[in-house]
Amino acid sequence: MQAKKILLCISGSIAAYKAIDLASQLHKLGYLVKCVLTEGATKFVSPLIFSAITQGSVHTSLFEDNDPIPHIRLADWADLVVIAPATANVIAKAACGVADDLLSALLLAYTKPILFIPAMNVNMFAAASTQENLSKLRERGHFFIQPVTGMLACGYEGKGKYPPNEEILAAIATYLHYKQDLIGTKVLVTAGATIEPLDPMRFISNRSSGKMGIALARALALRGAEVCLIHANVSVSIPHYLHEAVGCHTAQEMYNEVMKRYIDMDWIIKCAAVADYYMENINESKLPKTDTLILNLAPTKDILRELGKLKSPSQKLIGFAAQTDDLIGKALNKLQQKQLDMICVNNVNTAGADDTTLTIIGAMKGYPNLAEAPELQHREVKGDKLSVSHSILDAIVASCHSCEGRNPAL
Repeated sequence: MQAKKILLCISGSIAAYKAIDLASQLHKLGYLVKCVLTEGATKFVSPLIFSAITQGSVHTSLFEDNDPIPHIRLADWADLVVIAPATANVIAKAACGVADDLLSALLLAYTKPILFIPAMNVNMFAAASTQENLSKLRERGHFFIQPVTGMLACGYEGKGKYPPNEEILAAIATYLHYKQDLIGTKVLVTAGATIEPLDPMRFISNRSSGKMGIALARALALRGAEVCLIHANVSVSIPHYLHEAVGCHTAQEMYNEVMKRYIDMDWIIKCAAVADYYMENINESKLPKTDTLILNLAPTKDILRELGKLKSPSQKLIGFAAQTDDLIGKALNKLQQKQLDMICVNNVNTAGADDTTLTIIGAMKGYPNLAEAPELQHREVKGDKLSVSHSILDAIVASCHSCEGRNPAL
């Protein structure tokens, strides 16, 4: 497969130094990278750094370039233009069609959606003019990652901080292949391993890292869905741009949070590894070490089974199953017993890994309800968990009557 071409554009923000790591990671991932630096950006970082890191060309001037029309050549070359960081000035120029330097001129010449990474002072980001400019660009089909709320270089605290490069890389991987095709879709995702306490120190849990559930939440949000993530113990960071992220510990707490919200959702994706048992009488003091320890455990509430009973005909309920043997047989049994619309099954050996292989099982296209389907379709997908997440979302989209014509997968 031919490597994708990324035109990384850096504007004059104090966060420009973070684009060095972004450029390095893009190169390591196999992208072909060229860079454009505004005059302001060169005050913070050297063009030579980007040339050495990417082994690609770096451009800083509209009129002092080896190519007589660099803005046209670069715009034609790129599969995706990424502006990281994007200052208020660059955003304003893009929104108003100003073309007074290399970056602003190539933005006019580029005919595809652009990924903007705003980073600036909190008051500059919140200014009415900046928000109006962002709205204009969003309406034209361009992409954004919201800045992070935190302490800024200027000493202010608020929304305006450059986001983690991990999120930018995920957005790049997404927007090379997808548009925001899930706008208006409300999705509840559960992720992570619940923790059932035995005493103030010890607990029962499992090996789930939460990576698959977080990847699903990330993919959904990047494609425009309104995502509510309910997560237990996870080993990875949670995207800062989700509509809602609710932390919980036990199966009962997760049950309570899910039941508060499920009725308003279009899709419910239950990816969390919920404990099957809990200790009814938790010891108030730490249990002493003995030769034999007998625990009296009771079954937890089955959240997925309860949702299967309660969901409306218009809702989609997707479950996950991790097994050691008879993966398909056990997944089919769970699919039917818990009245799911789709199930994704994989081997427990992939728990905690960055890559996975799983099988998506659901009704064949044209039969969104399992009861009406003459047969179920199986599709094995493998790869990093973000790409697998997109395959799962494609499968859900394909099963929806209202989503005909979008990226069918099954």
